[in-house]
Amino acid sequence: MSVISSGGAALGIELGSTRIKACLVDASYPTTVLAVGSHEWENALVDGVWTYSEDAIWSGLQAAYADLVADVRRQGAELTELAGIGVSAMMHGYLAFDAEGNLLVPFRTWRNTSTGAAAAELTDLLGVNIPLRWSIAHLHQAVLDDEAHLASLAKINTLAGWVHEKLTGRFALGVGDASGMFPIGTDGGYDRGRIAAYDAHAAGFLAGRSLTDLLPAVLPAGADAGTLTAAGAALLDPAGTLRPGAVTAPAEGDAGTGMVATNAVSPRTGNVSAGTSIFAMVVLERPLERVHTEIDLVTTPAGDPVAMVHCNNGASELASFASLFARFAAASGQSISTDAVYETLLREALEGAADAGGVLAYNHLSGEPIAGLDEGRPLVVRTPDADFSLANVMRAQVYGVFATLAIGMQTLAEEGVALDAMFAHGGVFRTAGVAQRFLAGALDAPVTVGDTAAEGGAWGMAVLAAFAAAESGQDLASYLTDHVFAGAASVTADPDPVDVAGFADYLARYRDGLAVEGAAITALPLRGIRSSNEGTA
Repeated sequence: MSVISSGGAALGIELGSTRIKACLVDASYPTTVLAVGSHEWENALVDGVWTYSEDAIWSGLQAAYADLVADVRRQGAELTELAGIGVSAMMHGYLAFDAEGNLLVPFRTWRNTSTGAAAAELTDLLGVNIPLRWSIAHLHQAVLDDEAHLASLAKINTLAGWVHEKLTGRFALGVGDASGMFPIGTDGGYDRGRIAAYDAHAAGFLAGRSLTDLLPAVLPAGADAGTLTAAGAALLDPAGTLRPGAVTAPAEGDAGTGMVATNAVSPRTGNVSAGTSIFAMVVLERPLERVHTEIDLVTTPAGDPVAMVHCNNGASELASFASLFARFAAASGQSISTDAVYETLLREALEGAADAGGVLAYNHLSGEPIAGLDEGRPLVVRTPDADFSLANVMRAQVYGVFATLAIGMQTLAEEGVALDAMFAHGGVFRTAGVAQRFLAGALDAPVTVGDTAAEGGAWGMAVLAAFAAAESGQDLASYLTDHVFAGAASVTADPDPVDVAGFADYLARYRDGLAVEGAAITALPLRGIRSSNEGTA
């Protein structure tokens, strides 16, 4: 394990919605995972805003790193220096700072759907879809609401960008994450024409400044993003063992690291990432012909254009059902592991009817823009003649994870977007042959799951850190294909015509039943609960 102590390792850290994960790889051979660490956390609903506290961010970062160090030490080694390091996090949202770097308002995460007026106004102004969760939508909503903190505003950032700045002193962001702050132009930076349009539109708020004065610099994968400073090393490792100096990759969002973790960065490739949220990324050959509110236009970490279908609600409700059955097993004296619960329930779903027997499952814990919902109410709905079995309930739950995603993907199909390969990663795919098969049926396309994505986005970020440290001169796509994924094992599931037809029937009923979801939101107001455990599927 001398590679760890000699600085031949690259570290990726990803601040996800339910876990902060750290993954250490051999910088020369990134498929070799040397150690991992993690820390569970949960968002809080405070005064109507989904957020994570500032203390939770830094203590959680340190806890995940400490857990990784403990793994290194169990192997009889010590982690003293790194060749490369990189940070990624849940994308977009809003972090606002004054000139001294103080956080002006609590972190507003991607989950908040309170920016509808701003997003609609900006979509019309800029001629491109501006999703509710994008940083510019949050900023402009604050402008529309005349929020007091704007008087002190000096800059805004994403969560990954803020952590990167603390570790390196550099106010810069990877292009993939930056593309969710403001649209990216053909030159790889923020779209100049649209910046000018916003500057004119919000001239009173900007008071002589340009929006670019508030935004971090944009960097492609492999670019100089600074090095780990002494202050950054001390923040990450308060024990003082880690030395500064590691090459730092541009900070990225979880969508970008998902593309890297599945080698889906070239045109006509795509990936699906399923966790607390679920999203699909398809690398485009050409621009879309029309503006679609259900499609976000972002980029790969290298800056290539991507169509993104993002759904706020992924596998969290499935996780809640797994917890329910785990408790039932424990209460009956048959305590089993979480993995075994998932294995049992997902295997049971295979026995369900292709259309889930008339059972519908809505996984909406929060608002879902693609479905036209500002809030969420998780529901299981059936008619009296439905086949209400465990197999159908669980098949409906897995279908529910993919349903809103499928609605958005149909829009891409109507645009004639070509797709040669779709890769998938996330905890729900760990039980082989179930969620992967159902997703293939939902998309009517082959879906591949590879062993290399086992550590998910944290591993993808570690690969980007290794790429930055390598200075190989290769482009990212070539580096991944030739150096990282050459010979990697994977399994592909082709769509079963029975599953395709069954899911199509399910989705038609699902669309009709959205009226029930809307009625539940109206009839059942939130009870003022201030925090929510979103699960760890």
